[in-house]
Amino acid sequence: MTSKSVSTALTLYRSRTLTLEQAATVGGCSAAQLEESARAFAPTPGETASDD
Repeated sequence: MTSKSVSTALTLYRSRTLTLEQAATVGGCSAAQLEESARAFAPTPGETASDD
């Protein structure tokens, strides 16, 4: 499980291209590990994207 593969898996999961289980397979980790990574990289409630 590399950070790049997990990042790709999270992107595919968030875009609803893959289910959590499928994304975990792509990322080379368990669904629980991917879920934990998704929470760790989720934006905080006050965080917004800026157009700098």
